[in-house]
Amino acid sequence: MKAAILHTVGQPLSIEDVVMSNPGPREVLIRTAACGLCHSDLHFIEGAYPHPLPAIPGHEAAGIVEAVGSDVRSVKVGDAVVTCLSAFCGTCEYCVSGRLSLCMGVATRRQPGDAPRITKADGSPVNQMLNLSAYAEQMLIHENACVTINPDMPLDRAAILGCAVTTGAGTIFNACKVTPGETVAVIGCGGVGLATINAAKIAGAGRIIAVDPMPEKRALAIKLGATDAIDANDASAATIVEMTKGGVDHAIEAVGRPASAATAVGALRRGGTATILGMMPLSERVSLGAFDLLQSKKLQGAIMGGNRFPVDIPRLVDFYMRGMLDLDTIVSETIPLTAINEGFEQMKKGDAARSVIVFDQ
Repeated sequence: MKAAILHTVGQPLSIEDVVMSNPGPREVLIRTAACGLCHSDLHFIEGAYPHPLPAIPGHEAAGIVEAVGSDVRSVKVGDAVVTCLSAFCGTCEYCVSGRLSLCMGVATRRQPGDAPRITKADGSPVNQMLNLSAYAEQMLIHENACVTINPDMPLDRAAILGCAVTTGAGTIFNACKVTPGETVAVIGCGGVGLATINAAKIAGAGRIIAVDPMPEKRALAIKLGATDAIDANDASAATIVEMTKGGVDHAIEAVGRPASAATAVGALRRGGTATILGMMPLSERVSLGAFDLLQSKKLQGAIMGGNRFPVDIPRLVDFYMRGMLDLDTIVSETIPLTAINEGFEQMKKGDAARSVIVFDQ
């Protein structure tokens, strides 16, 4: 099968043949239908975040189950599924307390000494990235890294539920628990930011302020439910505070830049919460001042939106099928696997939402 392999950071991905192992007892073999291009993958490709190489990136995917291991009970051959990098073991403290996205998922990976899931034709191993490696015609994953969805759901739309939408919507519904009438500012209107805005609308937020330097993305934000869209080049936290007469209840950073994180913190009203979603350089820090703490302001992360994806993703599918969740606007284009490097170059320009690779079925 064909896959896009990262051999050297900073270099284009190479389309090559790889070999997938047979499913182990709790593993699922999936024929990949579609996979989104996520900025998180670009961080690994450019070396901002380390990972053993060679590796196949890709973590935002949907497909059809082709084979299952002897102990798999959650999916069956022929099921349409969405994959999620929040693979969970189901038995650790985080899992049993309902915080699945915090599970380290060690038991969901093959252990040292086991045969690798992916190899080259010569038998040399290829590292699996984020439990998935979805820039490939097939995925071999633990059953707790995927969930069955409505078979009527278009898979090129379902794919982006696996990361961008799960993260953005999960932040609104799970991490922030936005209630009707609350004010929300979203800094950064890429795939995650746009999904956050759309979810804030679904949650009934009273005012949703989108902040982005690109006019094209600000227009998409308005279409997806933002009540205001302001240019990040001209706006500051003080601008948002003035617009809302005191600041917002929730400020969500969805781009991964220290300056935008500072904007999120500075835009809060008394008692407000800043949520940082973007993958910033690992050496960076985000903080609240002493006076912020005296005003009961809060700062939090929300990895993958604090999702419980076996529950959340089918609900998001239902939102889409009922016309509430606008995935069609978030997906800006579909491309073949052979155009993946061009897709990442387009991403760097910052004027489009989400590109999705569609595989031939």
